[in-house]
Amino acid sequence: MRKALIDGDIFTYRAAWACNDETEAEAIKAFDSLVTDAILDSGCEDYQVFLTGRGNFRYDIAKTAVYKGNRKDVAPPVHKDAIRKHAMDVWDAVMSVDEEADDTISIEATKLGVMNCVIVSIDKDFLQVPGLHYNPVKKVKTTMDYWSGTMFFYQQILMGDKADNIVGIKGIGPAKSHAILNGAETELELYERCLKQYNGDEARVIENARLLWLRREVGQIWEPPTC
Repeated sequence: MRKALIDGDIFTYRAAWACNDETEAEAIKAFDSLVTDAILDSGCEDYQVFLTGRGNFRYDIAKTAVYKGNRKDVAPPVHKDAIRKHAMDVWDAVMSVDEEADDTISIEATKLGVMNCVIVSIDKDFLQVPGLHYNPVKKVKTTMDYWSGTMFFYQQILMGDKADNIVGIKGIGPAKSHAILNGAETELELYERCLKQYNGDEARVIENARLLWLRREVGQIWEPPTC
């Protein structure tokens, strides 16, 4: 039985912002509708909702720029907390501890096996995780194998992530990062190409990688590949 692993943070904010000027009940109703539709569209028979809780190991890793520091002055939507409580009380949502829901989802997907679950989110970061993915906004299903997921991850190291305030190399986007890494045959070669683009600054490459990496095991911290 295939399980839908639901990125509850995405649905919380989508419902809360859409109903920011509506009642709490309307916001909760919108959340329920979004999650229900996503589960049905994913084709799964089972589901689990995940939310991000307190603490995040990435805050200690980020040295170049404050992790998600570009969000500190943005006020959250009015009904966010009410939706989160509803998700835990009614949907039995799992709350992460000292990591993001993304990590908890990735760990669960790895444990279940790539063909036994579908990661349901609009967050592109999940594409580093091998397996089945469903974007409920674009209505797109994607399958990532190990190598395509690894390539995507190393492209992220070069590009950074503006949404999370992770600083990449100026002028490198999806097309250029793909061109830089294309033709590599091993993960070590991908790493070495990234290192070259950062002018040998291994600390910067490792920092970005550790910020971007979604855990596959509990407590995991990314380490560079070896020969």
